[in-house]
Amino acid sequence: MKSFEFDYYLDTPLNHEALKTIRTIGEYRGREVLYKHQTPEVLENLRKTAIIQSSESSNRIEGIEVAPGRIDSLVLKQSKPVDRSEQEVAGYRDVLAAIHAHPDRYLISPTIITDFHRQMYRYTGEKAGHWKLKDNAIYEVRNDGKQVIRFQPVSALKTSDYISKLCSLYKKSLEAQKSDTLFLIASFILDFECIHPFMDGNGRIGRLLTLLLLYQAGYEVGRYISLERIIEESKETYYESLYKSSQGWHKGEHDLRPWWNYFQGMLTAAYKDFELRVGTFTKTQGAKREMVENTILRLPSHFRISDVQRACPTVSYPTLKRALSELSKKKKIRSMGKGRDAQWEQIQT
Repeated sequence: MKSFEFDYYLDTPLNHEALKTIRTIGEYRGREVLYKHQTPEVLENLRKTAIIQSSESSNRIEGIEVAPGRIDSLVLKQSKPVDRSEQEVAGYRDVLAAIHAHPDRYLISPTIITDFHRQMYRYTGEKAGHWKLKDNAIYEVRNDGKQVIRFQPVSALKTSDYISKLCSLYKKSLEAQKSDTLFLIASFILDFECIHPFMDGNGRIGRLLTLLLLYQAGYEVGRYISLERIIEESKETYYESLYKSSQGWHKGEHDLRPWWNYFQGMLTAAYKDFELRVGTFTKTQGAKREMVENTILRLPSHFRISDVQRACPTVSYPTLKRALSELSKKKKIRSMGKGRDAQWEQIQT
């Protein structure tokens, strides 16, 4: 809300690099439309993979994890949630699927936001979908175990008013067209996180709203490449940029650029990954092996072939095996067993 009040975002100076990045993302978006017509089968595989990765990563960022081997069947609705963590993942999955299916139905409003929150907790039995009833804070745990307040969000008393104004000012800014939509979306998410309107689930709702607003603006890469996975892989930078841009927020003296830069970088990374997977570069076997190798080196230190297959759905099993063999020969990974279910380990150098 503070980023939009009195058109605050328009006073943020922009350098050539930021403007160049915006143009580049726009070019990516233009090519994305072509891929939709040229490679529909590939995109369908990527879509299934992305919704699994998004449901897993967005929850794992908040410390919510499900047992190994359960995430695929849970997200694809082949099994029912059996514990609290799985209930929360299933709820996130449902909201994510609704956004993927009909983003234009959900014009941003306080009601839409509380509805998403209610749906996200629908399997837990917890009463959700209402603003926080008491003040909350964002804490940092220091190395000595001591908790310190990293940011003090808007009070519970002011939350409803702030969210209403945020939604209203965002709509007016879109209509005014005084700035690129990507800057407006990033500013909305920053303000939402600074308000922190719920007692729990703010980060996940913020990431769902990110997808919703991007889809409504025509940036649909999140359908095929998990933005939540990219955020998880850059979690420290994600939190640090939010922190830097939140300083002075209550007084309307904050610097939007750290968060804007992160947001643009996240989108750029997603589009690069998208083109790597479906573009002409991936049509040769050597290129596909390189894609697999890069994917493996981004996975946790212990992984299975099924993890690689989920991340590279367009690559055949024999190609995966060859990539694993080449990395093994280079002494970058080693097998801890035999067969498709064998666990692999990255060799730290």
